[in-house]
Amino acid sequence: MILKAANRTNPAGVIPVSDLKVFKQGFTLIELLVVIAIIAILAGMLLPALSKAKMKARNIECLGNLRQLTLAWIMYVDDSRGNIPAASDPRQAVPPALLPPVVPAWVRGHMNFDPNNRSNWDVTVDLHNSLIWPYLGSAEVFKCPGDKSGVRVNGIWRPRVRTVAMNWHCGEWGRKQTLDYWGYRVYQNMADFVEPGPSGTFLFIDVREDSIDLGNFLVYMNGYPNNPENTRFVDYPASYHANSGSLSFADGHAEIKHWQHKDTVIPIKPGEILVDGPTVTVNNPDVIWLQERTSRRVMDIPSPDW
Repeated sequence: MILKAANRTNPAGVIPVSDLKVFKQGFTLIELLVVIAIIAILAGMLLPALSKAKMKARNIECLGNLRQLTLAWIMYVDDSRGNIPAASDPRQAVPPALLPPVVPAWVRGHMNFDPNNRSNWDVTVDLHNSLIWPYLGSAEVFKCPGDKSGVRVNGIWRPRVRTVAMNWHCGEWGRKQTLDYWGYRVYQNMADFVEPGPSGTFLFIDVREDSIDLGNFLVYMNGYPNNPENTRFVDYPASYHANSGSLSFADGHAEIKHWQHKDTVIPIKPGEILVDGPTVTVNNPDVIWLQERTSRRVMDIPSPDW
């Protein structure tokens, strides 16, 4: 058999079959292993970057939610002559108060894992009736995207609707109190933010799924700033962003705070509620950080033993 391949060096274009090279098709095992190794190396380089990008996007979304809530809150307060709504309705506390508050709460409802409690999963029950709802356009801003908790209602899984709570020292129970249980300032009007000031006082905070209940987040102030060995948690902040949580401040800005102490980020047991009440966590820098951004002592009051 003779093939034709005319060129300058071989005008006749005659190529013996013996000179033809036979090319094998496909990869050898070694070549395949090399390709797999290269893909594994590239994946190892790209996946952490993709994970970081996903986390950053979630952080941005969460901060955006808190900024929208805070802006709505500020507009409501402006329309209310600077008066601050209550952080919670005392009639929904445990045990419940008998008398209605003087000032309505920014949001009502008591979160838990009871499927019969529509506050857990129905945005029309509490969120659409929030004082700041007219200034908002979406119920999604009431929840951190990192919270995946929910309840099963008639066999259907329904996500819970709120992770956000308001600083108890901003409006307390709607009783027009000016001091808390230990003599620290309670803010009832924007003019009350004198120390640490609007930019230094947190307003909204994301709360753990096993700690969120009413609309308030109470920072245990007793002992601040001179007795750090007395630091305690009443409510626990969320840590859905790589052991970090989101907060907004009374001036409108929002931050991601990385929690440092192991007691702040104890493991979540899905479907269970933490015991509500002061839990001692000695010299916890996260509690101190929150105390610094909550209030200042105005008067010495004999501290309640709790």
